[in-house]
Amino acid sequence: MRFQNKVAIVTGGAGGIGLATAKRLASEGAKVVLADLDEQKLQAAIESTKTEVPEGIVPVVCNVTKEADVVAAFEVAKKQFGSIDVIVNNAGLMIFKPIEEQTGDDWMNILQVDLLGAVFFIKHAFLKMPAGGAIVNVSSIHAIETEPLVAPYAAAKAALVSLTRSAALEGQPKGIRVNAILPGAINTPMLWQNPNVKSGVEKINPTDIGKPEDIAATIAYLASPDAAFVQGAILAVDGGRLTRL
Repeated sequence: MRFQNKVAIVTGGAGGIGLATAKRLASEGAKVVLADLDEQKLQAAIESTKTEVPEGIVPVVCNVTKEADVVAAFEVAKKQFGSIDVIVNNAGLMIFKPIEEQTGDDWMNILQVDLLGAVFFIKHAFLKMPAGGAIVNVSSIHAIETEPLVAPYAAAKAALVSLTRSAALEGQPKGIRVNAILPGAINTPMLWQNPNVKSGVEKINPTDIGKPEDIAATIAYLASPDAAFVQGAILAVDGGRLTRL
């Protein structure tokens, strides 16, 4: 039980990678605060965990772009469980438009969710997390290789990789590890809603499609004592997709 007596906050937790991560951490003993903007989906997610994880996961409605909401999520974790040991910055937003059709608001919406939300959680983790804590940022292979119509998402995920390196440098003296993963094509609604995939412009070999649980397992590793000597790493979890792009 690698996370016995540990407390984690997982953002974007109402489904997909976030929910799979919450279940994985809880199955290894963690108490989990599941943060998401959509209250209805969040409650449904909590219900879905009850057979596998009957207790130990609590919901909090959180807009990661609002620092006050981030502070409130930390307060829920502290009040419910007494500490915060792991942060998983998974909340993400993606739109599909040519660059010439994108507005300033389009860019700001993506950057605020995919980058600024992680900034706020890292900031308050540095203020409140004890030595021995771990932060895992969920970036994307789009930070390295991308496709048309997703420029703000790719830019935000690349910036998240850079933020990970900076936070790892500043977190090390505090005893806090900061790492990132680059998921590839994962079987979540975000993949199948991609118009490039729907139209066939982006062709995905079935062997390149991973499960949310594959990503959750890697997040659990990076957050655990097994990765105690891993700091500032950027780990592709894509079934080798990047090597074939």
